[in-house]
Amino acid sequence: MGNSALKAHLETAQKTGVFQLTGKGLTEFPEDLQKLTSNLRTIDLSNNKIELLPPLIGKFSFLKSLALNNNKLTALPEELCKLKKLETLHLNGNHLRQLPAAFGQLSALKTLSLSGNQLRTVPTQLSGLRHLDVVDLSKNQIQNVPDTVGELQAIELNLNQNQISQISMQISHCPRLKVLRLEENCLELNMLPQSILSDSQISLLAVEGNLFEIKKLRELEGYDKYMERFTATKKKFA
Repeated sequence: MGNSALKAHLETAQKTGVFQLTGKGLTEFPEDLQKLTSNLRTIDLSNNKIELLPPLIGKFSFLKSLALNNNKLTALPEELCKLKKLETLHLNGNHLRQLPAAFGQLSALKTLSLSGNQLRTVPTQLSGLRHLDVVDLSKNQIQNVPDTVGELQAIELNLNQNQISQISMQISHCPRLKVLRLEENCLELNMLPQSILSDSQISLLAVEGNLFEIKKLRELEGYDKYMERFTATKKKFA
């Protein structure tokens, strides 16, 4: 892509606060964007070949939305965690194995998509995020869900298509969790905490494609309590 094309994009971004450059084969984060650190509210660089997010990302202090889906990121810089206004972060289809230690400082974050990466566990950093609504961790290599998940503030947690065989009972203590997706994992029925059914806020539990038949779920103690929540929620959205 020529300089003039980039220049045109930068000029538009200055006016609109949105910089979108997708599917252009970019191998690095455009350095010229740092001229717009105070303008930009949205950056979308999805479907490129970016391997590294530079530390300068931490300077975009007004950024609300960052999308880098389908790139080649293997790690994220700690500087990303300085983005106190960031509400939406989409990093699907990269090669991320973990999140920066200070990730819990992204205090405004509401939506986090990390589908199709190489995470092996539910990152403990997520428990510190007070405004998180939706977390998508589907299509990773997660094998267990640790105790720290009990502090997760999310309303929806998507763990479809992982390798989960163990879940901490603490998941039933999530204060706002309404939707839990666990489709296509390695769960035996006795590894699903019954407290999810009997004693949680969860009103939609998706567990198709595990190592048990769905009809067996209906025989568990607490299933009727879960169905009460499920039906009440359905009425609300009807």
